[in-house]
Amino acid sequence: MSRVLFVTDPLTGLLSEIDASVGLMAATQDLGLDVWCCEPEDLAFADGRLHARARRIRLRPRVPGDDHRWIVDPVWYDDLGTAVVDVASFAPVHLRIDPPVDARYLHTTYLLDVAGTRVVNRPAGIRALHEKLVALRFPDLCPPTYVGTDPHALRSFVADVGTAVVKPVDGFAGHGVWLVRDDSGAIALLESATSGGRRQVIAQQYLPSVAQGNKRLFLLDGEIAGAVLRRPADGDFRIGPPVAAAEIDDHDRAIVAALGPELRTHGLVIAGVDVIDGRLIEVNVTCPGGMHKTDALLGTRLSHTIVSHLFEGALV
Repeated sequence: MSRVLFVTDPLTGLLSEIDASVGLMAATQDLGLDVWCCEPEDLAFADGRLHARARRIRLRPRVPGDDHRWIVDPVWYDDLGTAVVDVASFAPVHLRIDPPVDARYLHTTYLLDVAGTRVVNRPAGIRALHEKLVALRFPDLCPPTYVGTDPHALRSFVADVGTAVVKPVDGFAGHGVWLVRDDSGAIALLESATSGGRRQVIAQQYLPSVAQGNKRLFLLDGEIAGAVLRRPADGDFRIGPPVAAAEIDDHDRAIVAALGPELRTHGLVIAGVDVIDGRLIEVNVTCPGGMHKTDALLGTRLSHTIVSHLFEGALV
């Protein structure tokens, strides 16, 4: 039987009812493939081969529930045993570590460079295309954007655009995101956001149309595989969970036409592209998510589409 390896954060920390990695594991199992998992710390290179101390698991049954979550047992998998395995014997290997792309993440990518099999997403591609900054390659597709550390230069940018969303370049999951208005409190917020001018941040013009939705485009080998609409949570300007299917428009197609070749060149098979009012905001490639939630909400099969594409594509 074919087997697939997932390099993940600890399984006990994954939220099985919403986590995209769990959705990909479930889809893998549904195709009759063995699911194996390890953590970055389980990887080791010896005798010219990359090895992993990995565990084989079997996921327990699940059904769609409310709030874009799957209903699963509190213990969502059975442990079928642990073994030291040759990573090259798996096809593919999924790199599914949550950001930030810190030393732990980077060291994992360097080891997986010599895995001897296909890794999704390609480690070198993740290093080459920073998900917060890759959009800067397409300035005509983005809202007005400034990247830097100088609070006063950022303050000038905010004055030019009126209101800006400011987030750390190395941020993730909505942590450290600020809504900065052109008022007397702006400089203090920007000093905090940049740690007194020592931390790079990305500032983008705030688009009020975000109230109508932030569109997540799910890309598979640079092509749109699905799309979902997300809106800010009540009392919070940051984006909440998916609420409805999203229609693909000409703006989306133009963005994907520009991005697709870059993603394919760098082996970034799975990507989540965030779009507001036809403007490119971010390209998620380190551990793209949202598929499992969307499948639960809309009855789609994004996770299965991705896994089937990888397996049936001869894994080359």
